[in-house]
Amino acid sequence: MTGRREATIAVVSAGVSEPSSTRLLADRLGEAAVASLAARGIPAQVALVDVRLLAQDLTTMLLTGVASPALGAAMRAVTHADGLVAVSPIYSGSYNGLFKTFFDLVEKDALADVPVLLGATAGTARHSLAIEHALRPLFAYLGAVVAPTGVFAATDDFGHSAGVRADDDVAPLADRVAQGGAELARLVAASERRPPADPFALTESFEDLLRGQ
Repeated sequence: MTGRREATIAVVSAGVSEPSSTRLLADRLGEAAVASLAARGIPAQVALVDVRLLAQDLTTMLLTGVASPALGAAMRAVTHADGLVAVSPIYSGSYNGLFKTFFDLVEKDALADVPVLLGATAGTARHSLAIEHALRPLFAYLGAVVAPTGVFAATDDFGHSAGVRADDDVAPLADRVAQGGAELARLVAASERRPPADPFALTESFEDLLRGQ
């Protein structure tokens, strides 16, 4: 990332409940990335995309090809961000339908070279490999630059003050979040990617168009 301008980290949460452990993990990962960027002297802000609130808009666009203003704004936030945090709950061993539909509808190649940190939540740790066998291949296909660490959180991770499950030796959730945030910040700081052109933006003023120029 060149210059000292403020970076934007888009945080996509596909949790469907309220409150949502998926949203909680997504928020923590976004905060960790912003803190790590600040430590590098790069100011940053978070742009949150709560996919649950876009469910009807996603269905409409899937059927008609027309994005609502809210969905269009969410997609621009993701495709124009300097980095992306993407978190899904795991259902039947993979990401949920809202998560997949959202990224299915993102403009082709719009996520090429975007630094991405992946996260996932589930009821038990037996779903922890879903990041590697489901989410990582999806973002590799989209051409994103995916951080080495994927952060998975089971229900028990949120049940202890340090985020430690008592029955295993997995690193505390807080440590995994910090590591993931640091890796995303490093990728963002090194990135030379320029955001894609907005397909809905006018390249000429209305006055010039009316004059036929």
